[in-house]
Amino acid sequence: MSTKSTLFAGLVALMPGFASADVMIEDAYARVSSAMAQSGAIFMTLHNHNDFAEVLIGASSDVAQRVELHTHIQNAEGVMRMVEVEGGIAMAPDETVMLERGGLHVMLLGLNRALAHGDSFSLTLEFQTSDPITIEVPVDLERLPGHSAGGMQHDHGQMDHGSHGTAHGNGG
Repeated sequence: MSTKSTLFAGLVALMPGFASADVMIEDAYARVSSAMAQSGAIFMTLHNHNDFAEVLIGASSDVAQRVELHTHIQNAEGVMRMVEVEGGIAMAPDETVMLERGGLHVMLLGLNRALAHGDSFSLTLEFQTSDPITIEVPVDLERLPGHSAGGMQHDHGQMDHGSHGTAHGNGG
């Protein structure tokens, strides 16, 4: 390897955008409330296998006019309300974050087409440091709360949403 190549490789390794980014997305799925729904939600498990903190800062898909990161909060009266997550969804090094019913999720607003059980669509997840990851998201309207595609049990709260699909992002 030449001196220039060695120097360039060393500089690239020091730049955070080129760090050995390793984010894994598992069990992604989407749900809508009805065939005429104008919005939908996407759920998944995010694994940050990096040795640095990462933040999911946004998402995009051609099936919706807007795609936002959302969560549910409870007000003083005990009423749950859905709100956009400001600043993204943080993941510590080697942390797993669940995007699930009644909690954090990706919201599809202004659907461009109806989403039926068995359909699928592309979703691109954007991160603060790691490269974007595009996954194929199946629409699963039959999944019961607490059931993942792999048969694992999770508490997904009381909202009705679903899961499937796996992707692995590598920042290189």
